[in-house]
Amino acid sequence: MNSVTTKTLVLCMLLGGALPLEKAAQAQSNPGNSAANPYLGSVQAVPFSPEPRALSLDDAIKLGIENNLALTLEREQQRTADAAKLQLVTVLLPTITLHGETGVHQYNLEAEGFHPASLGEFAAHLPPGTSTSSFPLVTQVDTTIGQLNFSQYLFNWAGYDVWRASQAFTKAAYYNAQSSRGLVVLNVGDTYLQALAAKARLDYAQALVKTDQTAFDQAHEEHLAGVVANLDELRAKVQLQSQEQAAIAAQNDFDKAKIALNREIGLRPEQPITLTESSPYAELHPMDLIDARIEAYANRQDYLGLKQQLIVAERERKATRHERFPTLIFSGNWGVTGVSGGIYHDTFAAVGTLSVPIFKEAEFRGDRDAAEAQLEEIQSRLEDLKQKIDQQLRDSLLDLQTATETVQVARSNVDLATTALDQTEDRFRAGISDNLPVSEAQSTLVAAQSQYVSSVYQLNQARLGLARNLGIVDTQYRTFLQGGNPPEVKSDKAVGLPK
Repeated sequence: MNSVTTKTLVLCMLLGGALPLEKAAQAQSNPGNSAANPYLGSVQAVPFSPEPRALSLDDAIKLGIENNLALTLEREQQRTADAAKLQLVTVLLPTITLHGETGVHQYNLEAEGFHPASLGEFAAHLPPGTSTSSFPLVTQVDTTIGQLNFSQYLFNWAGYDVWRASQAFTKAAYYNAQSSRGLVVLNVGDTYLQALAAKARLDYAQALVKTDQTAFDQAHEEHLAGVVANLDELRAKVQLQSQEQAAIAAQNDFDKAKIALNREIGLRPEQPITLTESSPYAELHPMDLIDARIEAYANRQDYLGLKQQLIVAERERKATRHERFPTLIFSGNWGVTGVSGGIYHDTFAAVGTLSVPIFKEAEFRGDRDAAEAQLEEIQSRLEDLKQKIDQQLRDSLLDLQTATETVQVARSNVDLATTALDQTEDRFRAGISDNLPVSEAQSTLVAAQSQYVSSVYQLNQARLGLARNLGIVDTQYRTFLQGGNPPEVKSDKAVGLPK
């Protein structure tokens, strides 16, 4: 029974003990659908509303935690681990059962060792007038039995080790679910930021459409007045239509980003939503690598969960050593037995059983080798995870520093491109040059604006990544995404507003 119990726990670990780190890699590298990556799907729990639903970042993350498919599956895994713990507690708890039966039984006394030659020995116990020569050896009796059974392990060291291992296993399942919760916050936050970036690109594109419309109207009027050539009007028309195409593509990207966000948080894909926040931007106090490592070891759920799995493996190894110890069981019953409708008599039994394994060496050594191999495997994974945490923290700090510098450069590029466009438009309106330099300056501004939006998104993504690698993204994401709008730029055209 000890060996079976140990193997049961091992099976539960194999079914429910997948590492959150592996799930994180899957979620971040797999661009497929929810069948391949459950973090991209959700349980459709929110009813559809034709009215647009206002959605803040906090609302999106709350809905993601409630409805995301991956976290829903992880909660079920945690319930499975709790159920396995309840199944294993029977090793230590008493077992009490109630048994009752009634029925007709036929017995062959001769098959039980009674022979006709020995019936004379029982003649004195037979009813008066009973002839031993006519005594039937095949008898039939209608009996009723009611019985209360009890059994309890008084000493089962290996079973106690397995019970303690199951406690650590439920903690590992809890940390596993918490790690999935952090991944949900990371993915939902990242998708929300992607939608904000798509919205910013759409605003920029629509603002430039209005600017190009104004330039085209001006070129058209000047051409009618004979001030400029038809080529300038055609060039302005091409520029306007190209920007209209860019605005259509930006609208499509924004709509698709909102659909992807809906899928992750439990809203129907066709549910209209309105993003109530702008791209957050604030200077983040730099963090030292040593402090980051300390905080990660204290908060990373995958690290804490793997440490609990290490405890499970250590206790299972102890259980395999203690399989050689004897077990002591007390069992007994009390009840009544008698002929149905007749007189019933009390019956009871009180039995103590000492089981000593004499020779099961092959099985014991196999269990020990399997437990030690499992322990060494988890130790290796724990050492690897420590190195990986260090690598991830270094990468996150570098990404954060690079993204911060990129935002500053991109903002400067937008300022310069906006100034260049303003000056070029002034020269065109003054008749000093045609509108070709205006088109070129506008293309430069479009590229600068797109790079600026991307750099702000990458900065916020790097902040969320750092919070995830610290293990606090689900509780402190607001700390890393604090602030309001990105820094202002000089021209209305650069912030997506018409003049």
